[in-house]
Amino acid sequence: MPTFGLGNYFPILVVIIFSLAIAWGIVIASQLVGPRRKGDPEKGIPYEGGMDPIGSPRQRFFIRFYVVAVLFLLFDIETVFLYPWAVLFRKLGLFGLIEMGVFILILLAGYIYVWKKDALEWE
Repeated sequence: MPTFGLGNYFPILVVIIFSLAIAWGIVIASQLVGPRRKGDPEKGIPYEGGMDPIGSPRQRFFIRFYVVAVLFLLFDIETVFLYPWAVLFRKLGLFGLIEMGVFILILLAGYIYVWKKDALEWE
């Protein structure tokens, strides 16, 4: 029977302390050994595909971009569940077929809802 005392967690504590010490050591070593030149001020500008940055980086984007991105991820991830089901289709039998039918109906209902709300339209 395994015991769950604090002694069982000691190796984990050692690993955490060791990794923090290595991380801090690398940061401190890079500050001590690294070059200290100011350089060209143009090197401090963020790279944006070779174009000079125009405007504020905090400009607002239309919410439509975020909605379409989230909907794409939602439907894309949901369709990933079809592959394991297809692999185990014969093993799952009728129960698996009914469950996948319910899953696809729920997915279809979400798609119709999004379609009716015009969330997929670019204006």
